[in-house]
Amino acid sequence: MELLKLGVIGTGAIGRDHMRRITNNLSGGIITAVTDVNAEAARGAIEALGIKATIYPDDVTLIQSGEVDAVLVTSWGPAHQKSVLAAIEAGLPVFCEKPLATTAEGCKSIVEAEVERGKRFVQVGFMRRYDKGYKQLKEAIDGGFIGEPLMIHCAHRNASVADTYTTDMAITDTLIHEIDVLQWLIGDEYSSVQVSFPKKSRNALSHLGDPQIVMLETAGGVVITAEIFVNCKFGYDIQCEVVGEEGLLRLPDVSAPAFRKGGVAGSALLMDWKDRFIDAYDVEIQDFIDNVRRSGVPQGPTAWDGYVAQVTADACVRSQQSGEREAVELGVKPELYSGGVVQKQV
Repeated sequence: MELLKLGVIGTGAIGRDHMRRITNNLSGGIITAVTDVNAEAARGAIEALGIKATIYPDDVTLIQSGEVDAVLVTSWGPAHQKSVLAAIEAGLPVFCEKPLATTAEGCKSIVEAEVERGKRFVQVGFMRRYDKGYKQLKEAIDGGFIGEPLMIHCAHRNASVADTYTTDMAITDTLIHEIDVLQWLIGDEYSSVQVSFPKKSRNALSHLGDPQIVMLETAGGVVITAEIFVNCKFGYDIQCEVVGEEGLLRLPDVSAPAFRKGGVAGSALLMDWKDRFIDAYDVEIQDFIDNVRRSGVPQGPTAWDGYVAQVTADACVRSQQSGEREAVELGVKPELYSGGVVQKQV
């Protein structure tokens, strides 16, 4: 089987990282085309990897070049919608880093474009679904190991954040991963959310509300409490505990050597999110390559999942501002994303 020819739109940090893994770690794919608003950045990315790839002036030109079988959209978030829609129009499978689009309407337009074509083209970059620990939780929940899930308690903690980080980013950049992975874990979509602000940390920036607590309720009645604490100082810490009718499941910590030194017994904590989910990124992109080579259709998180995440995040941001419980209104899920029959042939 021939290698999947991939075009990369956006050669910033995450774009370069995916280019590196495709070239050095994964199988079945080859980077044949790149584009970036900064042409020198695109040139530097391919030179750093020692690969031969054509540099295109923009996303549409790359997509319409005939040189690629699929595209990776790893550009600035507000540019994602345009690139994804262009890929769908050209009939190309597309892996899009989150967010799928920066507005719910933008995500909905992508869903509608896929439904119109009657085929899935899009995989959204929610890599936690590919993390070994979350996959173990999913398998146990689906197997009925703890009975029906009743509650979930989780935390997303960062040692610190940049000065440009704002209160709404706690939802749109941080909690967005929990928003996706938790509804996937239990197979249930959200009905309402509410955000509250505990006592503010003295380590938080003056313009930032930190920490935050988000309560999400699902259509099936599961209640989720999510802590966001982005200046916790001690490390990058992801926690998840699912309480069921007959037991509980807890996300395993990342393995690290135990130590005994200076009168202390313990183990080291990670400080960087890229280290925590580095393996999940590899599995995620390999899954995209494998499924597109096999069937032409990605099987990971869908455009509908991207839409659900954005609508839920928007409701959380409204609750940050209102202090009230806010409804999550999704509308009817198209059959295309429910295992239904294809509505139109491409």
